[in-house]
Amino acid sequence: MQLQGEAIRVTIYIGESDRHQGANLYMAILEFLRREGASGATITRAIAGFGARSRIRTGAIEVLSSDLPIRIEWIDLPARVARLLPQLQQMVDDGLIVQEPVTVVQYSMGRSKDPLAQPVAHVMREEVTTVPRTAPVAEVVTLLLERGLRSVPVVDAAGRLVGIITDGDLLRRAGLMTRIGLQKELPADQVHGLLAALRQSSLIAGEIMTTPVISVRNDEPVRHAVAQMVKHDLKRLPVINEDGRLMGMVSRIDIFRTVAFHQSGAAVGEDTPRPGRNVMELMYTDVPTVSPEASLEETVRALEASGRRRVVVVDEARHVLGIITDGDLLRRSQQKHSPSLAARLRSLLVGEPPVAHVLPDAGERAADLMTAPVISVRPDTSLTEALQLMTTHAVKRLPVVDEQGRLIGLLGRASVLRGLLEQTSD
Repeated sequence: MQLQGEAIRVTIYIGESDRHQGANLYMAILEFLRREGASGATITRAIAGFGARSRIRTGAIEVLSSDLPIRIEWIDLPARVARLLPQLQQMVDDGLIVQEPVTVVQYSMGRSKDPLAQPVAHVMREEVTTVPRTAPVAEVVTLLLERGLRSVPVVDAAGRLVGIITDGDLLRRAGLMTRIGLQKELPADQVHGLLAALRQSSLIAGEIMTTPVISVRNDEPVRHAVAQMVKHDLKRLPVINEDGRLMGMVSRIDIFRTVAFHQSGAAVGEDTPRPGRNVMELMYTDVPTVSPEASLEETVRALEASGRRRVVVVDEARHVLGIITDGDLLRRSQQKHSPSLAARLRSLLVGEPPVAHVLPDAGERAADLMTAPVISVRPDTSLTEALQLMTTHAVKRLPVVDEQGRLIGLLGRASVLRGLLEQTSD
């Protein structure tokens, strides 16, 4: 089970003598959370306290067997908390329930010398938003936007996986002008207009989804999931059980975090996997570049020529100054609301021939559009170190530079994933 980053802590204060359906309330709550797949909960007994009734509960010797205060602490994913909290509220008649945001730094079942050998169920995310085949496309897009998702599995009435809807499906079949993750960068009226148009459409999830779906079983090793991602160039995979029911999702970053955690815990001198592949062996060298003085048109052309979604900004000596992505253009360009720019970026995303719309020169340059500074690595950097950098700083690409800081390549998550597979297969 994957639990890292933003989470919710729920704390419940009740009395030791409180009951639920004939059993101790605190044990009923614990069993309910365990049965529903919660990440974990802890029960502690206090020595004294009082609550809404102003009745003092104490652990003094003379009343040791009476009603001591009980505190239940539960930390979990926001989606799971939202699903289970209403039922907990029904169970607690006399008590206090509070919740607060927390950041989970580590949640694990112990370290392993071969993290890719553990079952996918240990690293997947269990709380998954789904839609039925009959869901209107406007409902699907709204759901993705509201929950910040990049894809959504499609399931039948029994919860079996039948398809998946991704950015590519929405761009090719539903009329979106840019990927879901960048919709928030568009003008509000443009997004509202898109949703209004989709509501008039008769398209449903079953008509735009990708099927059959490449998936992985929850009892299969993580290595198999990595192999599927590498073979089919996928960023995430649905996880199913032996009956085909959807159990969760596993992504590249889930696997990276797992491997980084296991590798970081290795003791000095311990028999850990050898460093294996280094950055030089995994990087690609056909990196699109522009100068800091490049115009918006020149920058977009560089993206189109390479077919990639990012371009590196370098000076005359090829020192890395910054990186520009399609998201940077929509966030920072003076022409971010231009239909011409949106059309060209859409063509880039779906792999279509470039749209013949020359962008006017408004005086902005690559230096105005780029993200800087940039984390870079040397060609002799180990795969382990590169993976740690990507995980710690949440970056998808690392420029590779020589001793003088000159660009010689780019390392992406797909290459790192391939390196992990090759390293553990030797």
